[in-house]
Parts: sequence; structure tokens; C-alpha cells
Amino acid sequence: MGGVAQFTVEWRSQLKSSLLDFARQDARLSGAAITGSATTDREDRWSDIDLAFGVEKADEMSAVLADFSKFMHAKGALHHHDVRAGAWTYRVFFLPGGLQVDLAFVERSEFRPLGPAFSLAFGEANPLKPFPAPNPRDIIGLAWLHGLHARSCILRSKLWQAEHMISAVRDYTLALACLRLGLPALHGRGMDELPKSVTGPLLATLIGRLESDQLWRSFGGVLQSLIGEINHADPELGELVSAEIAELAHGPPRQNP
Repeated sequence: MGGVAQFTVEWRSQLKSSLLDFARQDARLSGAAITGSATTDREDRWSDIDLAFGVEKADEMSAVLADFSKFMHAKGALHHHDVRAGAWTYRVFFLPGGLQVDLAFVERSEFRPLGPAFSLAFGEANPLKPFPAPNPRDIIGLAWLHGLHARSCILRSKLWQAEHMISAVRDYTLALACLRLGLPALHGRGMDELPKSVTGPLLATLIGRLESDQLWRSFGGVLQSLIGEINHADPELGELVSAEIAELAHGPPRQNP
């Protein structure tokens, strides 16, 4: 079978070097850093390019982004997309062969490592300010919210939406487990490191058929795991809410007395 050709490691390395050379010539930048897997001995055949840049003046940000975009599209980028997180703008470029290039830009006063995956290439950076870990209660709230919607979607026979909501509850449950075991909890990064005692019960909840009975069974299994993680994360809250959350998988809501 045919398919899209995968980028080569050599091309990725050449493009990263070209980007850093281009950045060194830009007087508007206060510094540049290599980030991501390349800094922690986790880079492999499928890794992206991850670079971060400090911009001297806030009013130069738009022009800097435009110039880097022009450079990247001249190098073959097919499209780009911006993701904003706090003071940072992450411009993600999509290149042929499945190569992703993430270029992060922030004003000089905020240019700093947010974790261990940061290696200064040139210029200066502010001291480390770790990105705060998610609050378990925030994750519990989101899981419960999606659980409520999962129930109503099944009852309304909105089966695709129900599958989406149940999968979200499962993802939040896994995120809670990652927090509990000291693994990265964002974007699923720690999920593959979780023990089978956590993932095994949830593996059985993967939805194979969009049928109400299947969705109710999967939903019930996900909620059992969620309740377990809530009781690990916050026993007092778990005692208060476990029975109510478990009831979500029991079909139509109870009538209040």
C-alpha cells in the first residue's frame, strides 16, 4: 500500500540548524532555546522540532512572527496554526512528510524555561518558573461535567456525542491517575507509563459499537475508575460525591422526592 513519505531525520536536523541560524541574525530576539524531546534524550525518528524565542519588544512580536512564517513557508510549510498559552504564542507549522515545527514566542521579560526541557541556544533567559501542575479538583469537575452530558446524550440517542463525552471522562480519569503517580498529566503524555492496574479496567471500556447498551456499559466502567481516582485525589470529596457520580450510569435520572 502507498502512503505519504515520512520526513528524514537528516532533513529535520538541517531545518532546525537553518532556523537557529536565521534566528541568530535577528536583532529583535533576546534569546533562543531548544525545547522538547531533543533536550532530554527522548528525541526519536518521529519527533518534532521545538524551539522557543524571546522577543525584545512586545510591539515587534507581530513582525517577528510574520518573518518566521515567511521563512518557514519558503522552506515548504503547507500551513500554520497559532496556539496561545499565557504570555506565549506557539506557531505550529505543518510540513510535508508529517514534520511538525513548533516555534514559541514570548516577550523578553517572560522568556524562561517552564520545565526541564529547555536548552539555551543563544542569548539570555530568565530563571526557571515551572508550569503549575493541574489542580485535581479542576479535572474532577470537568470529568463530572462530561459525565452529565454523556448520560443525557445516551438518553437522547445522540450516540456519537455520547461516545465523545464518555471518552473525555476516560481521558480525565487517566489524567488524575497520572497526577497521582507523578506522571505528566497534560495532553496524554504520561498515559503510556501508567500501570496495567489503572489502564486495564479502562481498556475494557473502549467503545466498539455505537449502541445504547454498549455505551451504558462503557460509561459505567469509566465512572467506576473515575470514582476510584477521586477517592485517591480527595477522599473527603470522594465520600461526598461517589454515589451521585455512580448513579449517572444507571439510566434515566431519579425522580426527586
